[in-house]
Order: sequence, then structure tokens, then C-alpha cells
Amino acid sequence: MEDQGENMEDFKQELLENGYRRQEELTFADCDRTQRVRLGALLSKVAAFAGYDYDARGLTYEYLYRQGEVFLLSRLALRVHRCPRAREVLTITTRERGIKGPHMQRIYEMEDRQGRGCISVISDWILVDPVSRKILRPTAFTAKAIGEYSQEVDCPEPMKVALPREGLEPLGQRRVVWSDLDGNGHLFSGKYGDIVWDALPGDMQPLPLKTFFINYSREATLGQCLELMGHREEYAYRMEGIGPRGTCFTALCEFGEENA
Repeated sequence: MEDQGENMEDFKQELLENGYRRQEELTFADCDRTQRVRLGALLSKVAAFAGYDYDARGLTYEYLYRQGEVFLLSRLALRVHRCPRAREVLTITTRERGIKGPHMQRIYEMEDRQGRGCISVISDWILVDPVSRKILRPTAFTAKAIGEYSQEVDCPEPMKVALPREGLEPLGQRRVVWSDLDGNGHLFSGKYGDIVWDALPGDMQPLPLKTFFINYSREATLGQCLELMGHREEYAYRMEGIGPRGTCFTALCEFGEENA
């Protein structure tokens, strides 16, 4: 019998001058019932790869916490060029894109084994004091110089998402439970993708996602309930999650035909 271990491929990872690259296989747990990658899994990779980049430079969460400087995800835009499926191997590259107003920008490009672009992301991060939660200017970051990346990314810029005042439909409540929390003690940014998709009207859940925007406004913590409201458009859906202290997130899903 052939030794299956000889056919196992070692996935590559690489620390770039201004970024980080790594290969990952999409598991069944990363994907939905159609075996397409879940939005929540993509958002989780956005958070994870920012950590991989800084960890590889010795700038771990623990180190930055002691320095009183951590980055929190503020908003992002995501474009699906071709939706990857279970068992596909993606090469995911992330790079810092410089400072834009109060944000540090970071981009992500996810390609399949043939080098075809699958997912592009542009994200905005804010620098905060992890204890006081005071927002700091990105120029105050002392651990390293923020990298620059000038090449064009095939993705829209993050933007403010708002819902109209009329024509909203209630989508129920979503309680924050223990398994939702990350090391900061609040609802993990990747979880929002699943919250959004679970609350979508049933006829829209199977639709292929083309672009997605989300604003993270306030942290949600254990036991809090998010009141979910939505607004249907012709090829899109807007959603807002309101917690005890106001809006926690707003999101916009735009749908289209799936590319092969």
C-alpha cells in the first residue's frame, strides 16, 4: 500500500517586507451547505492573518497589550471574484496599505492554486488603548512604521453603511454567548458574518455574494442581545444590529451571478 504521507503537501508561508502570505485549505467547517466558503469564515481569516503578520514580526497581541497599543477592526469591504469551495487551497496575502485619516488600512488578496483571484478585501483598523479603550492616532503607534502599498486592489473602499428610516423589517434578536467571544472579551469580528447570513431572508441566503460592507461601531459583550433590523433592495440587503448602548454593526450584502 502506498504511503499516503508521501503525498501530503506542506503548505507554504512567507513573511514579506510589508506583509505576510500563507496557504490554507478550506475545510467543511469553513463552508456552508452548498460547500461555498462562509462569509463568517472569510471575516475570521481577515482577523487571523493580521495577527499572523504581526506575530511573525514578534509583535504579538500580548506584547502590544503591554505597550498599550492594539488595533481593532473598524470597517471593511469585501469583493468575491469567484467563490471558493470546500477542500480548495487558497494563497492568502495581506499587506498594510498605509494610514488613511484615523485608520490604518490593510488589504487581503486570496487566490486559488491556478493564481486566479477569488476574494479581495480592504479593511480599516483603529489604534486603541486596550485598557481605557481610548482611540489613538495611527501615527502614535510605536511598535513599527505602518507599511505602504500603492498597487491597485480590485475591491471597493470601505464605506459608511446606513439603513433608511422607513421600510425596515424586524429580524429578531441575537444573544451574545460564550463561544462568540474573542480574547478581547467581546463578540469576535468573524462571527458577524454568520450573524448576518443567519438573519437574511430565506430566499436570499442561497444567493451568491458579490460585495460585502460592514461597519463595526460598538463592542458587544457576553449576554447582550442585538436587535436585528433589515432592509431589502433589488439585489442587496442592509442590516443593523442594535445593542443596549446603540448600534453595534451595520452591513450591506450585494448579490450577483456566480463566476465559475
